Amino acid sequence: MIFAESGYLFLLLLIPVFIIVQTVVLRFRRKRMEKFGDEALVKKLMPSYSRAKVWLRLSFFLLAFFFFVLGISRPQMGAILKEHKTRGAEVMIVLDVSNSMLAEDYSPNRLERAKLAISRVVDKLRDDRIGLVVFAGNSFVQLPITTDYVSAKMFLSSISTGSVPIQGTAIGEAIGTALRSFSAQSDRSRAIIVITDGENHEDDPVAAASQAAEMGVRVFTIGVGSPEGKMIPFEGDYLRDKEGNPVVTRLDESVLQDVAAAGKGLYVRAGNSEFGLNPIVDEIARMDDEEYNSIVFEEYDELYMYFFGMALFFLVLEMLIGDRRSKYHLFRR
Repeated sequence: MIFAESGYLFLLLLIPVFIIVQTVVLRFRRKRMEKFGDEALVKKLMPSYSRAKVWLRLSFFLLAFFFFVLGISRPQMGAILKEHKTRGAEVMIVLDVSNSMLAEDYSPNRLERAKLAISRVVDKLRDDRIGLVVFAGNSFVQLPITTDYVSAKMFLSSISTGSVPIQGTAIGEAIGTALRSFSAQSDRSRAIIVITDGENHEDDPVAAASQAAEMGVRVFTIGVGSPEGKMIPFEGDYLRDKEGNPVVTRLDESVLQDVAAAGKGLYVRAGNSEFGLNPIVDEIARMDDEEYNSIVFEEYDELYMYFFGMALFFLVLEMLIGDRRSKYHLFRR
């Protein structure tokens, strides 16, 4: 059994408070009675009063309160596996995490600005499936293709330039990794979005994009950075070459334009206000949706009505029992 609104369970902490309050009230009442004279004599003057009934009423009230709290906490049971069908596209985002992405063309830097833009796009997704590949000198799948957007944002937040230990910009290999990461049931409505400064590419990304297009996968590119270049912050200083000169990283738009053209996609240069993902996502939305099957846990049985029923039962009992002693002496101490 699980509770969908488990936060309400903290209300159960009020049960000992009710008991303490009742104890204090009875003690205060007893002291007031003692002012009238001998306790035994006062009890004879109040033959209909039953202290046992007071505690019995409280017990029924506490049981009613207990079941009521369980009810509003929405107890559920009986999760089952169910096949879930959705229609949408599969999108692999390929993110450059090389040191050049630390340049501060954007606030706070290229990489963090790219992560923020991806996170905002994820917030807008509904039925599309998304995956994430990170790359520098080599590449790997950070997040397999999924509709679990919460996990996508969690994995995204953990990405840094240390995610890939080998430096470089192997765009072609990253496209190949993304191409192999689509689900087996997908044969259309597939897209790869490459986010990089495009500098110092070590392989043939244009050939990789052409291969993707032949397989029906469109390749989009987003250029991050500025043509005039920026130095790369590194350990309190700037990254330097072997001669000790600061390394300046520049956006290489030409290669990214060629990759997008070969991949039958679009090239967008990232800006500070519009990073470039939204127009690309709009273009992907125009592609034919594809139907996907996935197995998910759902169909929980709601049990709250049974607990509310028990709460009502004990509340009625509490209301039916008065404070007076029964003439049949069922509650006599």
